[in-house]
Amino acid sequence: MSASPTSPFAAHVGKHPGEPNVMDPALINDPFAGYGALREQGPVVRGRFMDDSPVWLVTRFEEVRQVLRDQRFVNNPAAPLLGHAAEDNPLTRLMDMLGLPEHLRPYLLGSILNYDAPDHTRLRRLVSRAFTARKITDLRPRVEQIADALLARLPEHAEDGVVDLIQHFAYPLPITVICELVGIPEADRPQWRKWGADLVSMEPDRLSTSFPPMIEHIHQMVRERRGALTDDLLSELIRTHDDDGGRLSDVEMVTMILTLVLAGHETTAHLISNGTAALLTHPDQLRLLQDDPSLLPRAVHELMRWCGPVHITQLRYAAADVDLAGTTIRKGDAVQLVLVSANFDPRHYTDPDRLDLTRHPAGQAENHVGFGHGAHYCLGATLAKQEGEVAFGKLLAHYPKLSLGVAPERLERTPLPGSWRLNALPVRLG
Repeated sequence: MSASPTSPFAAHVGKHPGEPNVMDPALINDPFAGYGALREQGPVVRGRFMDDSPVWLVTRFEEVRQVLRDQRFVNNPAAPLLGHAAEDNPLTRLMDMLGLPEHLRPYLLGSILNYDAPDHTRLRRLVSRAFTARKITDLRPRVEQIADALLARLPEHAEDGVVDLIQHFAYPLPITVICELVGIPEADRPQWRKWGADLVSMEPDRLSTSFPPMIEHIHQMVRERRGALTDDLLSELIRTHDDDGGRLSDVEMVTMILTLVLAGHETTAHLISNGTAALLTHPDQLRLLQDDPSLLPRAVHELMRWCGPVHITQLRYAAADVDLAGTTIRKGDAVQLVLVSANFDPRHYTDPDRLDLTRHPAGQAENHVGFGHGAHYCLGATLAKQEGEVAFGKLLAHYPKLSLGVAPERLERTPLPGSWRLNALPVRLG
């Protein structure tokens, strides 16, 4: 989705001079420079959301972390304490613009990402049992096995010595892992990749084609699993209940699976592809990692900071008047956190533009906001970090002479607001 003339959002760009719209092509095409300039303008900047509604953009590291841990900011735009009328809900307006039918909206509005305590706490507790550190560690040999198999087959996909690493490695690795974890049959996974791409595009035609069968497919999976429970995550969600004996409703379960599968492969795939491109264009850092694979955990953190796939968060709302860096955020105001400008904030980092795989000390607290912070810290962060370590480590071990298949300036990206993703990553295996 871009601010092209055919986009439902195009008409809003440039309507309010001095108030940047997240759909502005300058922010989409070069978010590092665009949002970086806003960061130097101030820690809190007045801007516009996709639908042209006003929003406060929070641009600096300390202020972003402050909002992420401040419970006076909530994720649910329909929270009664905000006092919003139904027509004032930005998510509802967004779905109106996308033409999403009413009966399908609960599957997006009801995501765990849109809930606050106590509902968010209940849902997170129910699903987090599948993402404990021990379970993720136990999963690592299987992740390594999948990576080895995909990498061994890369030469089969090469044309004139060049292979698309996204199509044949960066995407298949995380989607195979999350689908196995959830319990999605192998035959259905290519369809999930298409559905995911259509949903993320937020293009009305693609959404209307893919979203209904996607939801029906998950409902069918739930019906089938209820009759034959296994050891996968879907079966665990069916079995489990909270401390009060409550279980997930069917809508909550379908929405949870939708959220986990999409979030569990889309962002990780682009972390792997962005990170690989970064390493191949920074030969000193590439050599450093090849010479010392023990740097892999630190490298994943630095790559998440330097070229992470998610640049802005979903909207949050002030549940009370809040003073943020000298700006008064009024109750009900929308706030959007700019992760990309925070992760390059010179007030927090020395030489932030430099890719430095040794930047993050081993064993210390996370020093970036690529995975968020606070109560809504990424549920799958441990799995994503492990997949990143395995992907980069195995890729460089299999193909130590890996190089780009085209000049860096010829790498093309998908123009999505708040996202940084390559269309393809052509490489030579050496």
